[in-house]
Amino acid sequence: MTEDLTIELQEDEQEFFEHHRFVVDKGQSALRIDKFLTIHLKNAIRNKIQNAAHAGNILVNDQPVKPNYKVRPDDVISVVMAYPPNETEIVPEDIPLDIVYEDDAILIVNKPPEMVVHPGFGNWCGTLVNALAYYFKDTDVGARHASTSLSNRASPLLVHRIDKGTSGLLLVAKTEFAQTFLAKQFYDHSAERKYHALVWGNFEENEGTIVGNIGRSLKDRKVMAVFPDVVGPDGTSTPANYGKHAVTHYRVLERFGYVTLVECQLETGRTHQIRAHMRYIKHPLFNDAVYGGDQILKGTIYSKYKQFIQNCFDLMPRQALHAKTLEFIHPTTKEKMKFDSELPADFASVLEKWRNYSQFNDVD
Repeated sequence: MTEDLTIELQEDEQEFFEHHRFVVDKGQSALRIDKFLTIHLKNAIRNKIQNAAHAGNILVNDQPVKPNYKVRPDDVISVVMAYPPNETEIVPEDIPLDIVYEDDAILIVNKPPEMVVHPGFGNWCGTLVNALAYYFKDTDVGARHASTSLSNRASPLLVHRIDKGTSGLLLVAKTEFAQTFLAKQFYDHSAERKYHALVWGNFEENEGTIVGNIGRSLKDRKVMAVFPDVVGPDGTSTPANYGKHAVTHYRVLERFGYVTLVECQLETGRTHQIRAHMRYIKHPLFNDAVYGGDQILKGTIYSKYKQFIQNCFDLMPRQALHAKTLEFIHPTTKEKMKFDSELPADFASVLEKWRNYSQFNDVD
């Protein structure tokens, strides 16, 4: 690596991709870009880089290039790659999967609430990835993974994830090319995701947009916090210098007085984005213990109402958030695909209880 080469690496905690940016130094001789990136990217084999190029994930001066492109001095190279394999061994487990759609390139799962997506501290088994490893173990996908140093390694095929307590649609790639192609869509936010959330409080408006950097809380590293733009004395606003840019659009679907059902569309994909943004505008998710939604924040002081809320919490002992729809371009056919999912039983039951309560009680 030459001394003048400028390298920037950006990673998002919520997605399974990484973004590299290079500015080629003035002394660089002509060299194929796939070979150049093999030299400068850690743990990136040439075949993986070529897949990225064919998927349109390697840009030079903002233009996609083929693997045989010859780098030149001062070229600005941008690369979106799927994360390298995790060194955690994945143990296949026979766990039922609710498969919404599957073909040779992708698989879409409807994740139940309380299932962790990826093994990690405190959750080394029983995860979606363990279930995928079992599902793939006797297929071509499993065979490809078994040829690597760790057998049945399904984790590299994830392109995004949702929280343990969140239910809904999750997209899984079955080939490295598909994973790379889809990762680019999640990176540049062209993949569209909509969630249904039950939140505390009523809204004056029917729709709105929340903008605010999201980063680890400075008080509690286990939670995310919103860091709004800084407004100067002259009234001008400059972006916050902490956290990552995040945008959430929301639309009211149903009002129950003390709580509201909203649709949230992600423009970015930050960790706990909807949960942190909703808390920031003082509408935390119903029964979200991490962000304060497990307290009675709106309503009456009567014991009957308190018991009603407790019954709802018992019925849905998690945050009221469901990944409802998912829209993206298929990596092979290049066709736009859209999938929708029904609310799980716990969420639907709580909504029905609120419909009945608001109908027979004064909640204005």
